[in-house]
Amino acid sequence: MAALSVLLCTEGTYPFVGGGVSTWCDILCRELDEVDFTVYAITGNPEVTYRYSPPDNVRGIVHLPLWGAEDPNEYTHPGVSVRALASRRRETTDDVIERRFVPLLRELVRGFEPEHSDPRAQGRVVHGLWHYFQHYDWRRTWRSRPAWDAFVEEALRPYRDRPGDFLPAEEPSAYDLTTAMRWLSNYLLELAAPLPRADIVHTTIAAFAGLPGVVAKHEHGTRFLATDHGVWVRERYIALSGSDELTPFGRRFLLGFSSLVSRLVYAHADVVSPVTNFNRRWEVPWGVEPHRIETIPNAVDPSVFVPRPKPPHTAGRPTVVAAARIFPLKDIETMIRSAVVARERIRDVQYLVYGSLEADPPYTERLQSLIAELSLEGTFTLAGHHANPPEIFTEGDISALSSISEAFPYTVLESMSCQRPVVGTDVGGVREALEGFGIVVPPRDPQAFGEAVVQLLSDDGLRLELGRRGREQVLAHYRIDRAMASYRDLYGRLAALPRLRSR
Repeated sequence: MAALSVLLCTEGTYPFVGGGVSTWCDILCRELDEVDFTVYAITGNPEVTYRYSPPDNVRGIVHLPLWGAEDPNEYTHPGVSVRALASRRRETTDDVIERRFVPLLRELVRGFEPEHSDPRAQGRVVHGLWHYFQHYDWRRTWRSRPAWDAFVEEALRPYRDRPGDFLPAEEPSAYDLTTAMRWLSNYLLELAAPLPRADIVHTTIAAFAGLPGVVAKHEHGTRFLATDHGVWVRERYIALSGSDELTPFGRRFLLGFSSLVSRLVYAHADVVSPVTNFNRRWEVPWGVEPHRIETIPNAVDPSVFVPRPKPPHTAGRPTVVAAARIFPLKDIETMIRSAVVARERIRDVQYLVYGSLEADPPYTERLQSLIAELSLEGTFTLAGHHANPPEIFTEGDISALSSISEAFPYTVLESMSCQRPVVGTDVGGVREALEGFGIVVPPRDPQAFGEAVVQLLSDDGLRLELGRRGREQVLAHYRIDRAMASYRDLYGRLAALPRLRSR
């Protein structure tokens, strides 16, 4: 009997980038070694290197960079001859574009508006676009006059139909429209690529990586699973609303596009599997019926993340450690400012934050400037990449997480497994994991964060008791074998269902 096959769709994570989602992907592939995985990896640019060595049951990796490719055909049609590609371009005439592409483009852009946002109907549009691009040239289509004229007309429709809803400064310029069309074409590039066949499509995020699942559901009736780590649409809203680089039109366009894509994934998934119950409060309003939601929490290996004494280089000093990707959602500024509060009470306290300093260089520079401004050079260190994650938490007395958005963070579970209590912000599933085993504080509150750090570092009895209870909680509820048994069961149930195409 053939092994179960799964198309695992990732976005900016496995196998090219580290972090919690990538850790989860690697665990899934290794533990479910009876499953044949193909990884469909979307990245921001072509210049990536492997951070993980996938196991043997990962039978193939499809890499699709959405930006920066000199010729997208190199990734969407690898191995296709130059003659065949030239033939596709010749067949992509203005007449074909006008008849077959433009109606789909119009419907898609209208779907950015709430009154037209029917995800089932938009799923048929996405499927139609995928079919179109299996025969016709991507670049020739998007650069054509019929496509441009149709896009501009639809993008301007709300401003024409409801002029009272917008200020003059909110209307788009020619540059805005050109930029938005480029965004649209790049983000949808995966619709130009052939779709690998599989028994199940499993997306790790309700975002662009979920579009292959939408297409497969329409084309083959393939069963579709969406795992929600962080709630992508919520994180997009946070990032876009706080961006100073976007014009009002650009922000509105990307918010509408992001909302539509998440609704598409949620509407077509047979099961939505969040890693924390917190995510339900977004999934249900975004169209997921409660009976389609099955929470499977993240888990760790307690034989790897084990309690140990502090090493010599931190043994003589009160130490807070953190493992975090250095980018804005982790809100390292709050952690830095909390160090000022903690140092007032514990003069020799130190914070060691481990994570690549290359993920967002401008943000890293901003953090270094803040550390210098607050005279924290001897107290707060951005320590860069750590080669051995299980050792991070045992370097400290406690660990810290200051994020403004999270799912069910591995770092909390890993620290608990190492018997180190955590000071964490009350976002996502942090309270769900941590309450009773650490201290939960409001996000963006450096005073409360610093006071919690002082409380744990000053009270040996409390710190040791919370650490002991945290380890016991991991052993009882958050072991890898337990989580992987849940995914194995879910895969089996989905594979046993008859294929049913979306209509």
